[in-house]
Amino acid sequence: MGSISCCLLLALALLSLRAAAARKCDLQGLWRNELGSNMTLSALDAAGTFSGSYHTTVAATNKQILVSPLQGAQQHPSTKGQPTFGFTVQWQFADSTTAFVGQCFVDRHGKETLETMWLLREEVPSRRDAWKATRIGTSIFTRIK
Repeated sequence: MGSISCCLLLALALLSLRAAAARKCDLQGLWRNELGSNMTLSALDAAGTFSGSYHTTVAATNKQILVSPLQGAQQHPSTKGQPTFGFTVQWQFADSTTAFVGQCFVDRHGKETLETMWLLREEVPSRRDAWKATRIGTSIFTRIK
């Protein structure tokens, strides 16, 4: 009886590992980054493009922060289910645009995270000021819904 129990436990463990490996990342939904900014992404269309909105909690402006639109595309999902993607945010309260690129990861517990790097370009009055117009950073988003 002991060997049957052992075999059953081993089979269950293998099945759960296989199920975890089969999980695919889905960009659609509500996401939050480490600074508390929220992003909502729509479902992908047939071409792999999506839209959504971004509500940042941080900004280098005295203006009221507004929810801003985003547009993006996902690379064709790989067999591993952890696709790359990119999107731009057109800030509605500042003269700047941010481009994000990243990859969606699913851990062994099924938790999805979006690991991104971004470039923010703000408008400057002249080419002479272009050196200070671009910022670079990273953000990690976790699924809320």
